[in-house]
Amino acid sequence: MTGYDAFHESAALADLSSRGRILAAGEDRKRLLHALTTNQIEKLMPGEGVYAFFLNAQGRVLADAIILCREQDLLISVEPEVREKIRSHIDHYIIADDVTLADCTDSTVELALEGPGAAAILEQLGAPLPGRSFGFADWGRVTLVMASATGTPGFRLIAPAEARGVLVESLTSAGAVAASAEERETVRLENGTPRYGVDVTEAHIAQEAGLTHALNFNKGCYLGQEIVERVRSRGHVNKALCPLAVETRTPAPPGAKLIADGSEAGEITSAAFSPRLNLVRALAYVRAAALASASPLTVEGAAAKPVQKP
Repeated sequence: MTGYDAFHESAALADLSSRGRILAAGEDRKRLLHALTTNQIEKLMPGEGVYAFFLNAQGRVLADAIILCREQDLLISVEPEVREKIRSHIDHYIIADDVTLADCTDSTVELALEGPGAAAILEQLGAPLPGRSFGFADWGRVTLVMASATGTPGFRLIAPAEARGVLVESLTSAGAVAASAEERETVRLENGTPRYGVDVTEAHIAQEAGLTHALNFNKGCYLGQEIVERVRSRGHVNKALCPLAVETRTPAPPGAKLIADGSEAGEITSAAFSPRLNLVRALAYVRAAALASASPLTVEGAAAKPVQKP
């Protein structure tokens, strides 16, 4: 069985260790991270976590993150490309705060176990499964998080780097199948799951990405909130990130233009051929007017149809 098939039929194991992992400790850690992110941090209890954006003052998305509340610190997991940027960003706002930062990327590993059989494999190994999205449980030296990289139900496993070999051996012996980065990319696009640095960048505001579970509208002030609230009060965005089914076997490159009624209607951010669907699945920013008109879309001459996330 391939890793791609395992995402759909059993359990795929993917290595996400290149992601950045930053620890924030000190008495003011929750207050500071609450003021710098779009989700509720101050009320988190140990064992709870959230998905959130870091924004700049103009409301543009600097990064997305999974933030876990542990007994003595907050663990922040971000995409590899923004590891240094986000550590520097947080550090810039530490003035009189009791907050210290430590980068634990190189001393830890981060794995994804995803697919319909993922939970069964972990239960077989005696792991305590978290009870809610972005919640986590300690499994020996492993932090087991209910979070998905592809949109397929699954878990993150964060552990000391020296435990990687034993952990991988345990999971594969129990039935997990190693998946490549390319297989993971195909599955995330089948599920319409954006990736920061590819589909969402600093050029975008939070609501354009459609990841509303990153936003808490009752938490009080935070950096970039004014823009988020302005968009909310307006009730719409001018463009939105949209999953597409494209009737071709050849993925269009990032930046390829969508056409509707002879005019440009958006552009592709990422695309991959789906063997199961026998077509290309893509993500693209599509102008709100084009979505509202339901005019037929094409990209590089191929029909492109907006689809719902699974």
